[in-house]
Amino acid sequence: MKRVLFLCSANSARSIMAEALLRHYAGDQFEVHSAGTEPEPVDPRSLAAIQAFGLPAQDSYAKNVKDYQDQHFDYVISLCEKAHQDCRYWPHTGVTMAWDFPDPKTSTDPKAFARILQEISDRIRLFIMVNEKSVDSAIKPLQAVDFYKLLADETRLLSLLLIEQEGELCVCELMEALDQLQPKISRHLSQLRKAGLLLDRRQGQWVFYRLHPLLNDWMREVLQQTRQHNPALLTQACARLQAMHNRPSKC
Repeated sequence: MKRVLFLCSANSARSIMAEALLRHYAGDQFEVHSAGTEPEPVDPRSLAAIQAFGLPAQDSYAKNVKDYQDQHFDYVISLCEKAHQDCRYWPHTGVTMAWDFPDPKTSTDPKAFARILQEISDRIRLFIMVNEKSVDSAIKPLQAVDFYKLLADETRLLSLLLIEQEGELCVCELMEALDQLQPKISRHLSQLRKAGLLLDRRQGQWVFYRLHPLLNDWMREVLQQTRQHNPALLTQACARLQAMHNRPSKC
């Protein structure tokens, strides 16, 4: 059984919600924990939102991240930027991920807790689905050497940087942006998908690609930093993409 640790600063709202949701949806697949870098008592509004969602909340309480630092987790998932920065290099983990959700405690919206709970629920359902798909297709964790080998090709590198920037792109958009023919683009995208860097989805006649939701956090950061510190790499590609007519709409 895989072990998951959800982190946020106080462990009083977002990570408590995530723990309850994943345990409800897939408690037979994952051993679920949550903790905070600076734990506070669980916000009663969090408990109320969890109960209104139809989940038990009586056993929810805040824990300190220090209690888990010597334990191995297959996934360490931060739900706020502060926890991500404080715990980005977890010593005993397979994959670290950053899900940055707004803190409902700072919102004046009376429905903020219910709304954030629903957003976290949607993300967790996707996490479960992708995890099951990865297991079914026997995707092995991508090693650092193989990751950098994939980046050594210009077409693959630019495709990844564009997808990281845009969030999701279809084959035709990458063809236009990189001024390449469909067979070449599709071949490289297939390599990236098989390696576990990209995830595809079909919408009508279009196939869209995005970074794999389970992509290791440091790999995602390499792509982001490369794009941000080398803007000239994408200047022409972005101009062609923006000038493209009849771009497919996403739904």
